[in-house]
Amino acid sequence: MTFNEFNFDERLFEGIDSMGFKTATPIQEQTIPLIAEGNDLIACAQTGTGKTASYLLPVLDALCKSDEKAPISALILAPTRELAMQIDQQVEGLAYFTGLSSIAIYGGGDGMGFEQQRRSLKEGVDLVIATPGRLLAHMNTSAIDWSGLRFLVLDEADRMLDMGFKDDLMKIVRSVPTQRQTLLFSATMPPKIRQFAGVLLSKPKEVNIAISQPAEKILQLQYRVYDEQKIGVVKDILNQGDYKSVIIFASTKESVKNLDKEMQKNGFSSKAFHSDLGQEEREQLLLRFKNRKLNILVGTDVLSRGIDIDGIDLVINYDVPPDPEDYIHRIGRTARAEKTGTAITLVNNRDYGRFKGIERLMGREVDEAPVPEELGPAPKGAPLRKSNDTQRKKKKNGARRKLGNRNANRGGDVKAS
Repeated sequence: MTFNEFNFDERLFEGIDSMGFKTATPIQEQTIPLIAEGNDLIACAQTGTGKTASYLLPVLDALCKSDEKAPISALILAPTRELAMQIDQQVEGLAYFTGLSSIAIYGGGDGMGFEQQRRSLKEGVDLVIATPGRLLAHMNTSAIDWSGLRFLVLDEADRMLDMGFKDDLMKIVRSVPTQRQTLLFSATMPPKIRQFAGVLLSKPKEVNIAISQPAEKILQLQYRVYDEQKIGVVKDILNQGDYKSVIIFASTKESVKNLDKEMQKNGFSSKAFHSDLGQEEREQLLLRFKNRKLNILVGTDVLSRGIDIDGIDLVINYDVPPDPEDYIHRIGRTARAEKTGTAITLVNNRDYGRFKGIERLMGREVDEAPVPEELGPAPKGAPLRKSNDTQRKKKKNGARRKLGNRNANRGGDVKAS
């Protein structure tokens, strides 16, 4: 289905063309008509499916076609400053020819940034994209006129609840008009999200795009390792492959810092991305990474949903994520926009059961690649396959060949110096 088949305002079509949008994704095909009809909506779709445009386009279209001018017409809430910035950038591109205005409200800047945000909220803006904590800070210091609000969007609602924003969200919701259209987008749909949606939405329609299957073009591999072998395996992977853009995920902020030090000690040009960095530092890191001036980012799960960058060749899970759905989000950073990508997970004995849960969620087993011989024997814990040693060895060698074939088609590198 092409975007020309939607009955959008002509000015919006100009923005769609300028952004290079041609064919609607499944989530866009299903949600845009429902939103355009005025329904509240619960939509479940993973990162990388085009969900941002699936709510921005019908909201922008409705505002384009309306003769009413409100102080603030739409409020979009997002869990992280990176996602808020990303959404605002899409608004700027899609709405460029419409005359609609927007502002991203997030923390981490200086006093001048807060004052600029405060002034925009007071003077009025068509769309506000905000993180809950920063928006509440503004609401606590000055009055915001929500009287004309027509749309309330909660993007990545599951992540906002996981980050402890439930009370903040409820304070914000109680401040906006009850007569509004509410759209809730979530990558997962656990009971707490359904309960939360029941409080916020009125007779919502539901759209559920399969969330437990990574893109088919991702080559997934696992290494069974001891902790002391992990950095050696990472070094071998990066030296053997020609990867231009790499994200390495660790489970905690401290692990990220320590891993980044180890990477640099081993001659790799990497940078750690974590919450202790200032806003400007984080923005500069993402810009350098996006522009290919930085090859390797080491970060926590904030990176799995906080950035939208095409062309990431390789994702390495240094630690198995605690939630199977987080695995889907992590590896979903690669193989975007119909490209191929590789996702490798280092599995120690402690995380073995957790990784089996990920395989059950996906409904498939992930091939095992052999640890380089010079790093010593791999763990001999629970068997990875219900097969004999010869069959397992063949599968390991086959996985190694897959990785070698994928690498042979790449250019550029991030090898240690």
